[in-house]
Amino acid sequence: MRKPLLLALALLPLFAGAQEGGDWTAYRDAYRHMIWFEKYGKPKQLLQQHLRLRARDAGVSTDGLRLSLHGKDAQLALPLDALGRAVFPFSKAAYDDNAELTWNRKPGQIAWGAWVSIVTRPDGVYAAADLRAACEQFLAYTRYAGSAGGKRCAGVQFAYARTDAAQVRYQGGDGAATPLAAQDGPAFPGDAASGFRVYAFRFHAHPDGGQVLTGGTPLAIAALLE
Repeated sequence: MRKPLLLALALLPLFAGAQEGGDWTAYRDAYRHMIWFEKYGKPKQLLQQHLRLRARDAGVSTDGLRLSLHGKDAQLALPLDALGRAVFPFSKAAYDDNAELTWNRKPGQIAWGAWVSIVTRPDGVYAAADLRAACEQFLAYTRYAGSAGGKRCAGVQFAYARTDAAQVRYQGGDGAATPLAAQDGPAFPGDAASGFRVYAFRFHAHPDGGQVLTGGTPLAIAALLE
C-alpha cells in the first residue's frame, strides 16, 4: 500500500536525534518525499514543489529561521523564502553521504515537508480558467499521493505580507474589474501562523471567461480544497 504523502499539511518529521541548539532530519528521508512530485507523470506545469519548514503552533517564531545541508565534507545554506520554502537540492552525493538537513530551532517546534503550490506569474494576470486548471492539477496530485480525502476544488488563495497594499481584482468579459475582499489569515490553509493578507478567489462566484489581476506578485497561491 502506498505510503501517503501529505500535501498542504506538513509531513510529520522523523526525529532520529537532534544537534545541540537545533533540529534535523536525514537528507534521505526528505529525498524520498520530494521525489514523488518529480516522478509524477500527469500534468503539473502549473504547480511547483518546495521543501518547506513551518511552525507547529502560532507561538513559534520563524524569524531568522535557517536551513542547512550538512555532509561529511561540505555544508550548504538553503535560502528560505518568507513562507519557509526552499528549493530542494537533488544530490546523489548528499544521498550517498547520508547528509543531514538542519535548522536552528528546538526539536519539535518546526515541521518539515514536501510542499506543492501554484506557480505565480510575473505579469500578474491569471486567466480564471488557468486557476481552475491549476487547482485541478493540485487535486489530482494529492489524490495520487493519497491525501485528497474526497475533497474538490473550491478556489485559490493569493497571499501577501500583511503590510503589502497590493490589490487583487477579478475582471469579467465586459472589462469591469471588481476587487476581491482582503482578509487576515494564514498563507496556506492549515498553517498555524497567520498574519498574512489573503484574497480568496472562489470558482462558483466567477465565470471562467474572466481573469484575476494582481497588483504585485503574491508570496504564494494556494489551492482551496473543500
